[in-house]
Amino acid sequence: MSIKSILALTDLSAREDVAVQRAGQLAAMHRAAIKLLYVPTHGQPAQPGAPARLADMARRLEDRLGLRVRTASARAFELEELAAEARGADLVVLPHRHERTTAAFFRGQPVLRLLRRCRCPVLVARQPLAGPYRHILVAVDFSAASQALVKLAGEFDPQAGLELFHAVGMMDESKLRSAEAPEVAVRAYRQKRLRDARQRIVALTDSFDARRNRVLTAIGRGDPGRQTVIQQEHSGADLVVLGKKRSSAWEDFLCGSVAHRVLSWGSSDVLLVPQTWLQATAPVAARRIGSGIARPALPMRPAERSAS
Repeated sequence: MSIKSILALTDLSAREDVAVQRAGQLAAMHRAAIKLLYVPTHGQPAQPGAPARLADMARRLEDRLGLRVRTASARAFELEELAAEARGADLVVLPHRHERTTAAFFRGQPVLRLLRRCRCPVLVARQPLAGPYRHILVAVDFSAASQALVKLAGEFDPQAGLELFHAVGMMDESKLRSAEAPEVAVRAYRQKRLRDARQRIVALTDSFDARRNRVLTAIGRGDPGRQTVIQQEHSGADLVVLGKKRSSAWEDFLCGSVAHRVLSWGSSDVLLVPQTWLQATAPVAARRIGSGIARPALPMRPAERSAS
């Protein structure tokens, strides 16, 4: 992943400074230009002295990083305006704003609403900066875009440990039980699904370029979002990387999404990557991994870990 420009959102509060500090750390690592965008909290008017405070924040970042820092201000969290600002960025970094509004209930939290209009990856910073990321957990579904997602995670912070995680869904197993299939048949089907997942995740790690740090893998069973959060807590990962399919607000409201669950239940930083961004490299990924990966995605608890 080539990061040449970063857009960081803040309302200038101490709580949202985590996004600015993380953006600065990543900009220094990738030698990227950075732009600070002042965005008032939902329902709050813009602060009269915001431009001056933002300029002062930019000067301090420039002195510390030795990089160019630009500034801009928005009147409110207007999606079209923010999407326009993000159009020239390779990465958007923002704090996790949890709104308790009707719009948030039906259309999702601000980050998910922005992601529907944003073409580049979006990093949700939630933890105070303690240096570069140490352990990155990548949730994969074995779709053709999984290789691109793993590649992005590996390049996002090359020094961090990398762990690939997939959880096998239990819906088909439930259908077998509903059809009164023998328990031995249900267990056999479960073991087959787990074996298949192990083979495919190993193929995914084998296809990945050699890293200085080893790549770990974990396989589990259950709801993808819930089990990704459990695995993150189990492994101590400080960043979770997720692909996000393009979906309407209505689809997310009815069906939920892995991203929504991880943002709601987890505590680590989260990097959300739009499917449209991943599709650009998915054909190459499919050729490198082989036909075994290019099958319908399996739905996603930490159970097993192995190093490759």
